[in-house]
Amino acid sequence: MTLRSLERLSLGLAVVALSVLSSQLEAGDWTQWGGSRADGHADPMRVPVQWGESKNVTWKTTIPGRGWSSPVIFGDQIWMTSAFETPVKPEDRERRLKASTADQPLTLVQRLDLHAIAVDRQTGKVLHQIPLLTQEEPQGVHQLNSYASPTPVIERDRLYCHFGAFGTACVDTKKGRVLWTNTTLRIQHENGPGSSPVVWKDLVIFHMDGSDQQYIAALNKHTGQVAWKTDRSGKMPDHPQLKKAYGTPLVMQIGGREQLISEASDWVYSYDPATGKELWKLSLGVSGFSQSARMVVGHNRIFMSTGFMRPEMIAVDYARSANPEIAWRYSKGAPTMVSPILVGDELYFLSDSGGMLTCVDAHSGKEHYRERLGGNHSASPILADGRLYIPNREGITTVVKPGKTYEALATNSLPGKIMATPAMVDGSIFIRTDTALYRIEE
Repeated sequence: MTLRSLERLSLGLAVVALSVLSSQLEAGDWTQWGGSRADGHADPMRVPVQWGESKNVTWKTTIPGRGWSSPVIFGDQIWMTSAFETPVKPEDRERRLKASTADQPLTLVQRLDLHAIAVDRQTGKVLHQIPLLTQEEPQGVHQLNSYASPTPVIERDRLYCHFGAFGTACVDTKKGRVLWTNTTLRIQHENGPGSSPVVWKDLVIFHMDGSDQQYIAALNKHTGQVAWKTDRSGKMPDHPQLKKAYGTPLVMQIGGREQLISEASDWVYSYDPATGKELWKLSLGVSGFSQSARMVVGHNRIFMSTGFMRPEMIAVDYARSANPEIAWRYSKGAPTMVSPILVGDELYFLSDSGGMLTCVDAHSGKEHYRERLGGNHSASPILADGRLYIPNREGITTVVKPGKTYEALATNSLPGKIMATPAMVDGSIFIRTDTALYRIEE
């Protein structure tokens, strides 16, 4: 047996073990962005290939407010966040635009009310609409963004909702009440919040990379108090707009210990998740900022986009954790918002504009194909039943068969925009559009 064969066998056994453990602990749940394993892979199940407004839709529920956070699911409850926006007064709009340092088209509101919304998984009935945080004259958000874009994390009876500079809240999902809030951590997002939190042991961890300050922080998940806060140490450009980032961290095993991997402007970092101590950092080697695509991991590599300017997809080899290095780069059609997905030996990623789907060999970065799906994309692909489900902002989801050659299986359309990455559990697809939540199944 060759070294490559042994590596693939070892990886396969590890994935199987992780899948079995995950199914034992969280069968039928989708607890965070990208699923309970945060890799965009759904557990094996029979999900539909085709649907439409009048086909394979079990229920459709209007979701009040506005938000791009993805649904998370535990048991029979589906949770998401939403923002209720009081329109800005015309006389205040010009004043606030002149005072803003952002160089992007902004949505401004007079008053912001952030809510957590729960929907019954079986019926689609709205169970809870819980006010969490309120702010007068909040900083603006990019017109492609929302005030409720970060996806919450759900545990058995707790929901952790993060809104960047607008604060973090914990909800008792059984009683439908707020347990704590924290609004002490502030930055200037410029384009609004985008980083989703992760929960590790007793901590809620998230990025805070603004144009004015850049750091990563952890709250005690029981009290909401700051447990640690670590400033970014890598040198960045002087221009404030080139310092911001919107990534989501990932906790993984490297070198026999758990490490918190965190991408920021121009750098990827590793921290001790318990203390926030920096363990190592690696320059991306190019100017990269405002990235919101989440990293994926496999084959002893971390796959990530470098972000805006001239985005590249890179593979970081972490086999020697004391000295990680970039194994390969790919510079065509790299995303800034859409997260990549790893399926076996193939890595798939999608350009935000125009929908160029690229498939490369995960080991070498060698291109297998590039195929234009069309449309514009913010939501990320999900793998289920050996198929890739790829939604776009125009409400169209393309179903693609993984492999080294492109093969489309179906194209499905719903009214409205799809900005949030879908969730999939027990044979059902849950798609949040800009106005509604759908349960889709055979």
